[in-house]
Amino acid sequence: MSSSQPLARLRVVLADDHAVVRAGFRMLIEGAGASIVAEASNGDDAVRAFDEHHPDALVMDVSMPGIGGLGALERIRAHDERARVLMLSAHDDLQIPSRALKLGATGYLSKRADPQDLVRAVAQVARGERYLDPELAPRLALARFGDASDPAEALTDKEFAVFLQLARGQSVNQVAESQHLSPSTVGTHLYNIKRKLNASNSAELALIAVRAGLIDA
Repeated sequence: MSSSQPLARLRVVLADDHAVVRAGFRMLIEGAGASIVAEASNGDDAVRAFDEHHPDALVMDVSMPGIGGLGALERIRAHDERARVLMLSAHDDLQIPSRALKLGATGYLSKRADPQDLVRAVAQVARGERYLDPELAPRLALARFGDASDPAEALTDKEFAVFLQLARGQSVNQVAESQHLSPSTVGTHLYNIKRKLNASNSAELALIAVRAGLIDA
């Protein structure tokens, strides 16, 4: 994959209720090498398009008619936990990205972001790596986890090592290999880490790590 085509060979579904916005996103995404295999203008059509095409990434606006982006995200994730979804929003309300991450979004990006940030976000999400808008992540971390336990205090040494790798977007299998543990042992550590830090998924672990200054946003 060349640097001029960072999205080469990726198949993307695009969901936004504004045709002009979709056209702009299509130009950016296809210009980076991906194929837009379907478009949707509401949440229900986004679910149908995802089910039909099983894309490498779904790029979806939060605010759309029908069940909306969050409703579509919840429905998609309910029957495909591996779905890779980048949520987009023009809103500053921290509750919306918080809800999206809670529902299992792989990434979240403001519509005011630079075009290269959209391309970078799609590339990361398509690889199954979390992506958080760099301007939003610190605010979201402070708002959501302002009272959360300090990971270094709450976790054992082994849990802390596993936590850092997961927060950086590594998979359970990658952590297992680097830590010389079985995937099931890493899974047990992950369960305990989530319980101790009051987190429900890897995106929230990443936010806790950002708040604690352990990783960059």
